[in-house]
Amino acid sequence: MIKVGIYGGSGYMGGEVIRVLLDHPNAAILWITSRGDKPVEYFHRNLIDKKLKFIKPEETTECDIVFAALPAGQIMKIAPGLLKSGTKIIDLGADFRLKNKAIWEEKYGMKHENWSLVEEAVYGITELHKEEIKEARIIANPGCYSSASILALAPLIKENLIDTRHIIVDGLSGTTGVGANPDIPSHHPEITNNIVPYNVIDHRHTYEMEQELQLFSNDPVVIHFTSSYVPISRGILSICHSFPKHKVTRNDLLDIYKKFYSDCTFIKIIDFPKEKSAQWQYLPYPWIASVSGSNYCHIGLDVDNKRNRIVVFSVLDSIGKGGAHAGIQNMNLMFDLPEETGLRRTGLHPY
Repeated sequence: MIKVGIYGGSGYMGGEVIRVLLDHPNAAILWITSRGDKPVEYFHRNLIDKKLKFIKPEETTECDIVFAALPAGQIMKIAPGLLKSGTKIIDLGADFRLKNKAIWEEKYGMKHENWSLVEEAVYGITELHKEEIKEARIIANPGCYSSASILALAPLIKENLIDTRHIIVDGLSGTTGVGANPDIPSHHPEITNNIVPYNVIDHRHTYEMEQELQLFSNDPVVIHFTSSYVPISRGILSICHSFPKHKVTRNDLLDIYKKFYSDCTFIKIIDFPKEKSAQWQYLPYPWIASVSGSNYCHIGLDVDNKRNRIVVFSVLDSIGKGGAHAGIQNMNLMFDLPEETGLRRTGLHPY
């Protein structure tokens, strides 16, 4: 059994790690930390009667791997000691994601204390870094917007099909992205029947998207990203607009995407044909609800040949494939398990 510790178990991301690992056949949770004095069930009503208890961070014991669901700047401080003891790290936060130190310190407003570990860390989109993840000691799990957008755009950029300097991404997020602490945008009377734009320029996740997509391109990759909260609890929809260098058809692109993700268990390409008699087209495009509670990402697309535009839709659960589930997928590879172990659940329907 893989012995697992969880730093930061009171938040939504930590709670999702706990929920999924409880059903994992090859992993056992040794401890879960919280600095407060309230029980696990106070934060996670779905975990009542699971015989789980929080401990203080200073009470932790050695284990095989830790999941860190902590605010920026915290796991970097204790990471050297963990690695020295032989413990692997999956950071569900942002301490190791960006490879440019100046940008990281600007966007997170602090000095990075262990930059050599950033240089070692592997960016945790499993489908793009599988072999590196197998050998890694530190995984930098991606941001949820980043995961959805990178998975949506990578095939187009790898095939050199689009103008990489002019890519527009509109990101819609459920309110788990605000976190568990109360805030105005996630307050039910405020977000219900509302859409709340935030950090609409220079969003932190923009740099992750550009960093990872640049690996597929010899030309500069520039992402114009805008984010908004919508009145759902969990889920991400990335709407990615790009401009092809030559004429392509929807079927051409579907073939490219299916080939690109042909060996990827958790990426599903929506290839339903358009309904010829329908006035409003819904069938060819993915829905957030179809991936809720799962490690799946659904991708659909269309082509506007009249205006020379490709639009790609990517949906995932923000604390599933956009967080905890993807982290567990990476853990499986790090311990030589099939990557789908403990993650075979499909999305909830209806949700």
